[in-house]
Amino acid sequence: MRKYLSFFKMRLMAGLQYRAAALAGLSTQFVWGGMEILIYRAFWLEHPERFPMGMEALAAYVWLQQAFLTFFALWNWEWEIIDSVRTGSVAYELVRPTDLYGMWMARSLAVRLSRGLLRALPVILLGVLLPAPWGLRLRVSPAVFALFLLSTALMLVVVCAFSLFVYALTFHMTDTNGVTVLSVAAADLLGGAIVPLPFLPEGLRQIAELSPFGAMQNVPLRIFGGDIAGADIPAAMGLQVFWAAVLIAGGYALMRAGLRRTVIAGG
Repeated sequence: MRKYLSFFKMRLMAGLQYRAAALAGLSTQFVWGGMEILIYRAFWLEHPERFPMGMEALAAYVWLQQAFLTFFALWNWEWEIIDSVRTGSVAYELVRPTDLYGMWMARSLAVRLSRGLLRALPVILLGVLLPAPWGLRLRVSPAVFALFLLSTALMLVVVCAFSLFVYALTFHMTDTNGVTVLSVAAADLLGGAIVPLPFLPEGLRQIAELSPFGAMQNVPLRIFGGDIAGADIPAAMGLQVFWAAVLIAGGYALMRAGLRRTVIAGG
């Protein structure tokens, strides 16, 4: 375990060096978050009774979504991993006395965490400084805040496990571009990136909430805003644990099967 923690720490520190790239993306997230809230508020003022979420919960959802974008954005693939399998350079990873899945999981967690930590605080501060109902209100109990943090950690594991499942497919396919594109499209629709899941039609919303994509950003962001509360919180977080276990087990089995068939030629 110590070697995986050391690798995680090295990747985390390396990712924290890219401050300029993080700052460049902040302006986009500020503008995008403000634009989304203005659009939702316009509809809310017209028909507030038709809104499935309160405006304050929706504002919290949008600002936290922008703050932790790199945590759950599936389009944030690590193409180096995919290319290493395609080109055969994964052989350098295989000669190490470590488990390939464990190393890739530590790497994915570190990369997403480092990118998110650089962006999260400025976005949250801006959201807090804005007046109601456009701003991010921090009126949550310590217990709910602790559940939000735990759910965010589970969300990060689910996202990385899903990414590794796709990376494991590289051992079985000559081109994974189709899988990556479809995965991003499905995650955006069913994970709450385009609109929060309560805004979807009832049938599609139920499918989305039970899918692995619904166990990503949907759960922690709605817990913080109070849209998921009471007895619904353990059920939603239990689904996160379920999909994390399924995706890890499936991805690991898929990778082991691929490694047994892998032949690397060269000289």
